[in-house]
Amino acid sequence: MNTKIVNKRNLGIVGALFTLLLAVGYFNYFTSNTTFTEAEVYIKIPTGSTFDQVKAILKPYVKNTNHFETMAALRSYPEHVKPGRYLFKKGMNSFAMVTSLRHTIPVKLAFNNQERLEDFAGRVGSQIEADSLSLLRVFKDTTFLKVNGFSEENVFAILIPNTYEMYWNTSAEKFRDKMLKEYQKFWNADRVLKAKNQNLTPIEATILASIVHKESVKKDERPKIAAVYLNRLKLEMPLQADPTVIYALKKQSGDFTKIIKRVLPEDLKINSPYNTYSKVGLPPAPIAMPDITALEAVLQPDKNDFLFFCASVDRFGYHEFAKTFAEHVIIANKYRKWINEQGVNR
Repeated sequence: MNTKIVNKRNLGIVGALFTLLLAVGYFNYFTSNTTFTEAEVYIKIPTGSTFDQVKAILKPYVKNTNHFETMAALRSYPEHVKPGRYLFKKGMNSFAMVTSLRHTIPVKLAFNNQERLEDFAGRVGSQIEADSLSLLRVFKDTTFLKVNGFSEENVFAILIPNTYEMYWNTSAEKFRDKMLKEYQKFWNADRVLKAKNQNLTPIEATILASIVHKESVKKDERPKIAAVYLNRLKLEMPLQADPTVIYALKKQSGDFTKIIKRVLPEDLKINSPYNTYSKVGLPPAPIAMPDITALEAVLQPDKNDFLFFCASVDRFGYHEFAKTFAEHVIIANKYRKWINEQGVNR
């Protein structure tokens, strides 16, 4: 038998087998290997995860873990596991999955309308890897507070509501430091000077802005309300702000989910530093997270001589303003009659 013919035949068989193996490999590693029906899912790999832990996390989303594992090994992924948030799309193959696990996707983190640091920590802790307890711990760290001029009670003023982009695996410390940088960026020389012109520090301006924020959702009215409170502060009159009393009631009860639509005469007797009916000056800390418009209203208030305001019964959401107590009584009685007719007792 001609050996050349035999060798050519053997080479042909080997070549066919190699082509078949390539085809099988392609089928295994370059065709869909997902199980989920959604268009896309985000995979979160915690800090310190091993490759075995990654496989356990991916198991609900991957059709054939062996194929994924083989591709991951070929691309040296097990030695280079990185924590983060990763995007998997429906129909991804094993090669694409490994590629995705090399490119972490940032989180767009938004927060506003929080009343306490605890509420804020819970909201943020649900969006990044750091949990609420670790966030509370770093914000209340005594060294951090002392160095940056905050107290455990007023550190809430550090938070400027906005939408921030950061990595999911951001640590509690790095998140806190990011918030400090944003606070320092917001309180630039121009804004600090504007606060000083109102005889306020940045923290005091934030405290007053939190009251203005709670008093009105109407952004165009906030500078007018801010002016009333600033007028009262200059005259050393009590602010007599209902939102501070509501905050005091919630704080005393420990229930910040409570809805209080009306402040009653007996509520004004509550013994609390947040009761601005009995205490002159600002409360010790913000009663909410003021948005930018409330802060700007305090820094650039309306110019007026008003000392009183009360909710309007003619323009829902707005207020009626008065310069004298006699004028205010007439407006307040009108509102009291209306709210009684609505049957709002609390």
